[in-house]
Amino acid sequence: MPLRIFYRVLWLVLCGNALTVYVASHSIRAVVVTTLACWLLLQVGYFGSVLFLIWRSGCASRNGRMAEHVGSCKEVGSQPSDHDEVTNESADLLHQMLAISLLLP
Repeated sequence: MPLRIFYRVLWLVLCGNALTVYVASHSIRAVVVTTLACWLLLQVGYFGSVLFLIWRSGCASRNGRMAEHVGSCKEVGSQPSDHDEVTNESADLLHQMLAISLLLP
């Protein structure tokens, strides 16, 4: 959330909170205390969300580097252990198909 929108929402919530507390208690002291408490909680929540976004972007970049590493391992040419078996079976199949096609008119 952009900072400008956050400040607008913050003031809207704080003014609504102050008005509600004043209507309910008719005490200026209660309005000041609850508004300051609400302001503090909202600031802590915003700071926590920024830290969470920083942490999440760090995880995403780490995952991207790991994916690049895995991709580079595939480029090197490491093959699974049964790769030779699959290649031999496909070569046998290709030879059988070629032999059958030579027999057909």
